[in-house]
Amino acid sequence: MSDVKQLGRVAVLMGGPSAEREISLISGTAVLDALRARGVDAHAFDPAHRELWDIKREGYERAFICLHGRFGEDGTVQGALETLGVPYTGSGVMASALAMDKWRTKLVWLAAGVPTPRYRMLGPGTDAAEVIADLGLPLIIKPAREGSSIGVTRVTNLAEFSVAFELAYQLDPLVLAEEFVVGQELTAAVLGERALPLVRIEAPEGKYDYQNKYFTDVVKYHCPSGIDAALEGKIREAGLRAFQVLGCRGWGRADLIVRADGSFAFLEMNTAPGMTSHSLVPIAARAAGLEFEDLCVEILKGARLG
Repeated sequence: MSDVKQLGRVAVLMGGPSAEREISLISGTAVLDALRARGVDAHAFDPAHRELWDIKREGYERAFICLHGRFGEDGTVQGALETLGVPYTGSGVMASALAMDKWRTKLVWLAAGVPTPRYRMLGPGTDAAEVIADLGLPLIIKPAREGSSIGVTRVTNLAEFSVAFELAYQLDPLVLAEEFVVGQELTAAVLGERALPLVRIEAPEGKYDYQNKYFTDVVKYHCPSGIDAALEGKIREAGLRAFQVLGCRGWGRADLIVRADGSFAFLEMNTAPGMTSHSLVPIAARAAGLEFEDLCVEILKGARLG
């Protein structure tokens, strides 16, 4: 208890103005309750309703970022906290901005030898038939800078292509088409310098979408993952590298697909992952012997500037 008192007054940033506000409020409330249960002087702070300057004005000494999506996960709030001189959890400005952009994440991963699905960037004049000929069907169309599967569509024919593009384009002018990788969906969480146990996701008909992620109980999560131990070790090592080459720190979660032949491809990196009852980092941490409250405290202890 005396140890956590040294963490000082903590602002748990939740809510915010992004499309993921609803999930952020759920995550933030869970973290707030967990920190308080461990004796941390933690308080809710919603940047959608408060000026960030109030964090400094009201004497907060650390910020636990539970903001998902734009403003909270893209380097924006990280830069503001840097200016205020308030240490915060998770990745810094550059890594947050980079990881939020799925296109530029792929560029870095490909340069560093981290496997990721083939893709094409799309625009209003893109020849859909050419993209389909290159990537095959089905394929995935998604906005480059959204999370929680918002704006993501699985395209199975030419007629669906333009509808999927317009949905994604309304959310972000950067839209990408990605080859559909058939296999098992897993997630590789990182805490500090540790690669946590993999979590295997079993969703009905493979639909691990926004609704099933947060508001149903039809998805099954397996941790231990049940895959070959040697392959798990290889993936965890690659997940840590995927995290580090983007410049990430503190904690994060990489999503990936493992093919039947044991090859795998990383889809994206999350630098402020969900902390809801359905969330994956807490599942992985629990398998590593770390209960939710202690996970939150450990993440908070890693708060820093720069």
